[in-house]
Amino acid sequence: MTEMHYAPAAVSLTKVQAEAPGLVSLYKAAGASLRTHGLEGVRAAVYLVLDRSGSMRPYYKDGTMQHFGEQVLSLSAHLDDDGTVPVVFFSTDVDGSTDLRLGNYPGRIDKLHENLGHMGRTNYHWAMDEVIDHYLASDSTDPALVIFQTDGGPTSKAAAERYLCKAARLPLFWQFVGFGDPDDNEFAFLHRLDTLAAPACRIVDNAGFFHAGLDPRTLDDGLLYDRLLQEFPHWLTAARTARVIA
Repeated sequence: MTEMHYAPAAVSLTKVQAEAPGLVSLYKAAGASLRTHGLEGVRAAVYLVLDRSGSMRPYYKDGTMQHFGEQVLSLSAHLDDDGTVPVVFFSTDVDGSTDLRLGNYPGRIDKLHENLGHMGRTNYHWAMDEVIDHYLASDSTDPALVIFQTDGGPTSKAAAERYLCKAARLPLFWQFVGFGDPDDNEFAFLHRLDTLAAPACRIVDNAGFFHAGLDPRTLDDGLLYDRLLQEFPHWLTAARTARVIA
């Protein structure tokens, strides 16, 4: 039988086993999905944006948000060699930010959430602005995958749409992930962001959306990664063609 060789991950399995043994299973699942989508060896920054509006309280309480953070960190280890995911918490405004790293991930999301106090309404655009500022300040020219979790549409829909369209000229892909009732009309706006016309509204299609269900913890890890990565390769191609990515 011929031995299969894959392009190396940004962070090796050996390092993950040494620094974050609890993430090995997730790391392997993420690697399999990256290979399926032809993304092995691709380098990209990974951001995580987490909704802290009042309706999100049960997802923090039952550990869903901590687990989701660990899933995203495990994916990032394949794409970004610094082993770090910048995390932005938002509700009415940006509630806070932190870094999630292989060496500090246990309980990190839960602890930060508990220290941030009041859970407000839902405004996407302030969190989007925070990610854009962080990316520009990094002086990076590599692409970035922004995983943006929410349980409903924003209070200011016009502002969110405007930010998304303006951000299309930057090498940022926004993968929106919905938590909650799939029949809730709150998710209609996320479907709209996913399908905004390009180039009429934005230079390239720079966003995707999928619904992770009422209990995202029950979603198979491989399926989650497949959905997180489903549109990213198409954006990479379009963004290179449009010279959004150098």
